[in-house]
Amino acid sequence: MRSTTRIAALGLAGVLLAACHHKDKDAPLAFVPADTPYVVANLDVLDDDTRKALLAQANAQLPSELVQLRSAADEMAEKDPDLSRLLKALIAELDGKTIETFAQNAGLNIKGRSAVYGLGLAPVARFELVDPKAFDAFVGRLEAAYGKPFDTATVGGQNYRKHVTTDGGLQIVMAEVGKQAVAAILPADAPEATLRLAFGLDRPEKNLQDDGRLEKLAKAKDYQPWAIGQVDFARLLPLAASGKDPLFNVLLKAHAEAESAKTGEPVSNQLKVSPACESEATRIASRVPSMSFGYTKLDEKHQNIRWDVALADDVTKAFSGMKVELPGLGAAGTAPFDVSIAVPIAQLRTFWGAQAEAVAAKPFTCPSLTDLNEGFAKIGLMTQQAAVPPVGDLLGLRVALDSFEPGGNNAMPKFSGRILIGTSNPAGLLAMAQMAASGLQQLKLTPDGKPAPLPPELTAPLGAPVWAAMGPKALALAVGQGEDVKLGELLNAAGGDAGRMGRLSLSGEMYQAWVKAMADKAEHIAELTAGSADDPEAQAAAKATAARSKAQFESMEAQAARIKSLNGEMHMESAGLVITSQTELK
Repeated sequence: MRSTTRIAALGLAGVLLAACHHKDKDAPLAFVPADTPYVVANLDVLDDDTRKALLAQANAQLPSELVQLRSAADEMAEKDPDLSRLLKALIAELDGKTIETFAQNAGLNIKGRSAVYGLGLAPVARFELVDPKAFDAFVGRLEAAYGKPFDTATVGGQNYRKHVTTDGGLQIVMAEVGKQAVAAILPADAPEATLRLAFGLDRPEKNLQDDGRLEKLAKAKDYQPWAIGQVDFARLLPLAASGKDPLFNVLLKAHAEAESAKTGEPVSNQLKVSPACESEATRIASRVPSMSFGYTKLDEKHQNIRWDVALADDVTKAFSGMKVELPGLGAAGTAPFDVSIAVPIAQLRTFWGAQAEAVAAKPFTCPSLTDLNEGFAKIGLMTQQAAVPPVGDLLGLRVALDSFEPGGNNAMPKFSGRILIGTSNPAGLLAMAQMAASGLQQLKLTPDGKPAPLPPELTAPLGAPVWAAMGPKALALAVGQGEDVKLGELLNAAGGDAGRMGRLSLSGEMYQAWVKAMADKAEHIAELTAGSADDPEAQAAAKATAARSKAQFESMEAQAARIKSLNGEMHMESAGLVITSQTELK
């Protein structure tokens, strides 16, 4: 279903490619409650040239996406024929068309504004239309393909479609309200007041547009205004745990009924909510109050995204000033695949040990959270065990690959590159390795980075020479001809700056090689499966599955061919954890 996710993201990106320059009382954000627990929306408009360039990229990518979506529809045809028909109807709407043509046929405004948000925990999507009648016809076509027409109803003079789920607990509602389309998932017995608020017939007492929360967030995090999202755990978790949210209660009841059918446990017992649950959910949320994301750069060649995870003050203080002496963590990678991950065991032991002690001192009593007590007890035990060398001395890991060739069938892939293990006691790590592998006992390394070859009997399975070297803070291996001369630079690379936790660099060529390796492996497995099938029907099914898998991977390879490079990094700031990614396209 990865293709379905991509199509959904593509559609969401399309409707997020614009917004208003001034506050409009009918803007989507004007209907979003200021206390919504989650929201994704746009605040401003892309310039026409950039939007056209991005749409051109989307149009180039669309055929391969449709291949994957069609494969998904075929795959679910037997188990869920209604949804399969719905997906095929959506494919028919998109097939052979540009995103612009599809939007026009569906009445969507690709220069419009949109928001996806929570009415409590119930999801609501609101986006602008250029032609409400065209959108109504579009929904009608999908509805017909689905095979089960929605019911129609009216609230406050507003007509809307609704579909109640088979178990009767939820309803999907859709309406064209003015020049906006609104869709929501609500409890089947949602009162009229909830429906009116969802459709915008009534306005929230305070709305997110006037609140200005997203504008402040964009300014603080350097998000561009084209797509910004936030999840407010301080609101979301207590709302779910308290038993006060209607949608969550419907889902909880459905789960309880399913468990009751299996175990005999009365549904009423499972629906009881302890008074401790809300306060303990608030306690958890105080550790991770919110998460947000937004584009920091978006044009025809770049797609850069930043994620922020807000954390409690003691968490950020433990890591934001920490400098991990892992060689290579302090600079961007130079190899086609280059990843550095900080694992400072000494500091991690101190931090997680303190968390385990805090939970032991004040255990969770809410029934749905008591498993955390056992989990943190295990973490506390692990922090004690991790004190033993060489684990207790670890600083992190760096892997730098210069080449990668997938192996045929069951053969090992061929690669060249370097692997570095950061440690505050490299001599101790070497001694431990020599105790574990007798072939290493004659290996002599000094902390000057000078490489020494490993015995051929140990390296034969790799089919390539291997060298080892030691520095003041690491042991390293080099695999492949000419890689030994790079060990000195690897060991002497800069350690991490304050708060740095990880870096990643990946070239487009290396990414393509990985996708091809996965495709070859999947094809080999499919051939074996088809060959082992006993009857003609099973063989036909296996061949159909293999054909779908091949089409999906061909689509993935076409997408990978458009990527020039992928980069990312992770660091801790005073406000929380920051993760960034930079994608450059050809």
